[in-house]
Amino acid sequence: MSHPKAILFDWDNTLIDSWLVIHEALNFTFEAFDKPLWSIDETRTRVRKSLRDSFPGIFGDDWNKAADTFYGRFDDIHIKKLTPIEGVAEMLDELSGHGIYMGVVSNKRGEYLRRESTHLGWDRHFGKLVGALDAKTDKPSVLPVEMALSDSGIDANTDVLFVGDADIDMECACNAGLTGVLLRREAPAPGEFADHPPVHHVADCRALCKLVKQL
Repeated sequence: MSHPKAILFDWDNTLIDSWLVIHEALNFTFEAFDKPLWSIDETRTRVRKSLRDSFPGIFGDDWNKAADTFYGRFDDIHIKKLTPIEGVAEMLDELSGHGIYMGVVSNKRGEYLRRESTHLGWDRHFGKLVGALDAKTDKPSVLPVEMALSDSGIDANTDVLFVGDADIDMECACNAGLTGVLLRREAPAPGEFADHPPVHHVADCRALCKLVKQL
């Protein structure tokens, strides 16, 4: 591929560490609906899809009420416990200096995504931040990707990096024809990304900046 024309980021656990917030809001909801609680490891393993895609399978006909309960608790705590991942602020500053278009495609509800970005002062880095419910379908659909690039003049192709920490991010990259970059300390386990393997794996923010320079 040529030098990247754009970089789209996942948000949760790619740019910010949100596992404890998600875990607390989920277990608060499970308790309210007499569901077994999850361990933090179960939360890390199971949470991938947006709420509108995952809650019907967990709560059945009560999923809308469960969603209200989850978001009520989430709204109370997500800004108070907002924790950027180490090195992200410096990485965004450096990548912005290269003149590369950047955006976010997340399965966090759009209003919360943009509230968190504003609180962190990161809005200046992103052309668009697209979250759950912003498009007709959520990640791994291509529609949020198209929305994130819609005002950039950049087509969805391999000149666009999609950076995330999970299998659903690599699936979204594959669906949209982007170059998937796995950003996490652990290397892919054998067979972990069999259907949608990342093109690159980087362990941290510094390694991602180095990759961009090399490309």
